[in-house]
Amino acid sequence: MKDVEKTNAETQKSSKRLRRRKRKFNIYALVVILLVVTAGITISYTFLFNINEIKVSGESDMYSAEEIVEASGIREGDNLLRLDPSKSEQAILDKLLFVESAEVEREFPSSLEIKVTKCEPAYNISYDGGTLLVSKKGKILADNGFVTDGLPIIYGYEPAVTAAGKPVESSNQHKNDAFNALMSAFEKDTENPVSYVDMNDEFSINVTYRNGIIFRMGNWNDADYKLKLAEEVMNEDSVKGKKGYLTMVGTHECGFRVNKDSTGQEATTAPLAEQTTDIYGRTVDGEQNPEQKAIFEQYNNNNNNNSGGADGANGQQGGGFAGNGGNDVNYNNSYNNNYNNGEYVNNSYGQYNSYDQYNGYADNGYGYDY
Repeated sequence: MKDVEKTNAETQKSSKRLRRRKRKFNIYALVVILLVVTAGITISYTFLFNINEIKVSGESDMYSAEEIVEASGIREGDNLLRLDPSKSEQAILDKLLFVESAEVEREFPSSLEIKVTKCEPAYNISYDGGTLLVSKKGKILADNGFVTDGLPIIYGYEPAVTAAGKPVESSNQHKNDAFNALMSAFEKDTENPVSYVDMNDEFSINVTYRNGIIFRMGNWNDADYKLKLAEEVMNEDSVKGKKGYLTMVGTHECGFRVNKDSTGQEATTAPLAEQTTDIYGRTVDGEQNPEQKAIFEQYNNNNNNNSGGADGANGQQGGGFAGNGGNDVNYNNSYNNNYNNGEYVNNSYGQYNSYDQYNGYADNGYGYDY
């Protein structure tokens, strides 16, 4: 009986020793795994994935590849894992005024590419203190004392920010929404270029086209649809070449009324060719610099060969807008005075309560229902 009790006690002790050894082994294994992982992370963030090649691509006539890399704050030898692409992208936008967008892409194990696009001046925003030159994406390029020819003029926007390099913003949120909706719609319509947009009353917006037609679109809701509808009406054979007024009637109809000259005859006009200007206000053909890709490729090739970078990417430097001069004219007051005196709204008609009443208001009125 004593032998049995002694055997049971030894078996229990042996089981406890095995469990203790197993726990110790698990702890040792966990420690080893943690050490290996820590060492791997440390090596990855220090010795592995270091940048030895920086490529630049895209279109940016104003800046060389070296300037773009310098603005990004990225250097050869930096670690890809420790890099914050969004921070570098914003640094490029902040430091290089005429870069519209920047994208930093990591290419493991040791390469990085920076893609940029140039700013394209798209709008003049007139306000009491001057005129803002704004890019397609809403970046302020300059606060000028003149209007850049060939670009639409926006009146009544009330900009809250006028500093170059900042995104344009209105002190009136409704006008912000209206501006964004209109600009998005204008990008889709290149057949009928716009001369003026009057948003002094954001709930009663007037769009003046270069073909002599004024579109009274109401508020900015469904701006894309309204402008598309207006374009369809302007392209009708009975409307082409005529000056007049388009007005939204309800939510799905657009009416046209012909304007008459001083003799009572229908006023006609030939559509003007759309002009594009560069950041200095000079008319250009709108094409990108055909040498830009070759410039960046030269930089990338030389950079890959460790030859000290490209020998002279031809980015045109700075110079700002000085020397352009322009016409020192208060376009805002001129436009508003002409508008109020009837130069742009001759034979304007009063309010109407129905589509039929609108069509019967003046001779030679046209109605369109879409």
